Amino acid sequence: MTVRPPQALAPSFSKETGLNILEYELMSERADSLGRHGLKVEKALALLAERLAAGCGETEREDLLDDAADKVWAFFIQREMCGLRSQKDAIRRYGIPPAVIARLGIVRRKP
Repeated sequence: MTVRPPQALAPSFSKETGLNILEYELMSERADSLGRHGLKVEKALALLAERLAAGCGETEREDLLDDAADKVWAFFIQREMCGLRSQKDAIRRYGIPPAVIARLGIVRRKP
């Protein structure tokens, strides 16, 4: 025989309480933000690949790598906020080059 608490005392996540509605809105915003960051990463990596294929100069290459690293870093932080701790699948999916990974989290000083 199983003993369970009365239904009135059991937490219900199906009821529309203020907390459940707020949590739903927060999850929705985190997912939307993750998608926006993913698009920024895709654009930065596409631009980097395009300019490298065109034979850009060293200064432009450095700027593009820095920009891509900043976008990837923000994306990884957003993933962690969504509970996705491992970044291996994102690195594979987006094809993030090692040169970008090596620059993650570096704070650069502008002259």
